[in-house]
Amino acid sequence: MLKSEIESKNGLNNTDLSILIPLFNEEESLAELYEKITNVLDGSGLCYEIIFVDDGSKDKSYEILEKLHARDKRVRVIQFRKNYGKSAALDCGFKEVRGKIVITMDGDLQDDPDEIPALVKKINEGYDLVSGWKKKRYDPFIKRNSSKIYNLVTSAVSGIRLHDFNCGIKAYRSEVIKEIEVYGQLHRFIPVLAHWQGYRVGELVVKHHARKYGKTKFGAFRFIAGFLDLFTVVFLHKFKKRPLHLFGSIGMILFLLGLAMNGLLAYQRIFENKYLSNRPLLFLGVLMVIVGIQFISIGLLGEMITETQKRRDDYSVKNIL
Repeated sequence: MLKSEIESKNGLNNTDLSILIPLFNEEESLAELYEKITNVLDGSGLCYEIIFVDDGSKDKSYEILEKLHARDKRVRVIQFRKNYGKSAALDCGFKEVRGKIVITMDGDLQDDPDEIPALVKKINEGYDLVSGWKKKRYDPFIKRNSSKIYNLVTSAVSGIRLHDFNCGIKAYRSEVIKEIEVYGQLHRFIPVLAHWQGYRVGELVVKHHARKYGKTKFGAFRFIAGFLDLFTVVFLHKFKKRPLHLFGSIGMILFLLGLAMNGLLAYQRIFENKYLSNRPLLFLGVLMVIVGIQFISIGLLGEMITETQKRRDDYSVKNIL
C-alpha cells in the first residue's frame, strides 16, 4: 500500500495546516512559541500540526520538544544528528508535512504567530506562496542594512519584486514545496524558485519582534554567502540542464579569438618574415586557445554530470517523534 493510501485510510492527509519550524539552540523559546501558536489556532477550526526540525541543537531543545510531543500529539519532531543548516531542515520538513497549506517560521520568537491567519487568508485569495515582509525590523544595524542591499540586488536579478526574500515566516500551498528542491543555502531564494516555476508569489507585511532569548546566528560571512548563492540560483535556473551552453560559449569565443591571433602571427612569420620571439600577442593567443578548450571541456563534463548524478539528501535524521 502506498504511503498516501495509508495516510488517507488513517485520516492523516486531511490536515488543513502545517506549521514548520526549523531551529538550532532555541531551548528558551520553544515552550512559549508552542503556546502562542496553539492560542492562535485552537479556535480557528483548522486541523493543524506543528513540526519542529531540530537542526542538531547542543542545548536542551530536543528534551523540551519531547515533552511537547508527549503533551500534544499534533506536535511532531525531527532531530538531526548534527547541524546541517536551515535549507536541510526545511527540505526534510517539507517532505514530512501533511497540510494543504504550510507555514514556515523561525523558532526564536521574532516571527509572530498572530500573523498565521492573515497568511492563510492571503493563500486562499489565490496566491501559491506568500512571503512575509518585516517592514519594521528589530535586528542589528548591520543586518538590517545588508539585507536591504541583498533584497534590492535579488529583486533586480530575479525579476520578482519583494522587500524581504529571507523572511522566516512564509505561507505555501503544499504543491509548491513538493516541487521545489531546497539544499545548500537555497532557502533564501524559495520565492525566486517558485516564481520561475510559474507560481503566483505575493507579499504581506508582518510584525517582527526583537530577539528575546539567545543570540543571532547572523554573521558577516552569511552576507557574502548570500550573493554567492544568488549566482548559484541564476546559474541553475538558466544552465542546470545545459551547462555546455554557458561554458561552451565562453570557451568558443576564447578559442576563436586565440586562433585568429595565432593565425595572424603565423601569416606574418611565414609571408612577412617577422620574428615572434618579442611578440606578447603570441603568448596571449596560445593562452586563449588553451583556456577556451578548458572551458569547453568543463561544459562537457557538466553535461555528463547532469545526465548521471542524482542528488541525495545531505542530512542524517537521528530521531522522529
